[in-house]
Amino acid sequence: MTRAVLVDTGPLYAAVDPDDQYHARAQEQLQALADARLSVVLAFPILLEAYTLILYRLGFRTAATWLEDVHSGCAWINPSAQDYREATALVGRFSDQSISLFDATLAILASRLNLPVWTYDHHFDVMQAPIWR
Repeated sequence: MTRAVLVDTGPLYAAVDPDDQYHARAQEQLQALADARLSVVLAFPILLEAYTLILYRLGFRTAATWLEDVHSGCAWINPSAQDYREATALVGRFSDQSISLFDATLAILASRLNLPVWTYDHHFDVMQAPIWR
């Protein structure tokens, strides 16, 4: 099995925005991933969420450059219809939390693929998803 981590939107965005509070951390972790020869796996919903965030906050040029970088630097994966159904159920189990379907889908993928998630979002701890730290 390939050694890999699933990436969440937070680290993707933080790595691009020098004003983000996690920018230095994301840069250090990118280097740690490379040093450990861990592949970064990007789910399509996270790709869409991160691109939109970068586009609206940092502009088209930054978003286009970022898209080129992730095209060559990440493996992409498409969740199945069953993954989305399970994510919908997962959100319902945590009605006291603001867990997005993006995050729930990523947690379901992490469980199914037995891969940790690279994230800064505490909701993954709540969902008991494996976290890469």
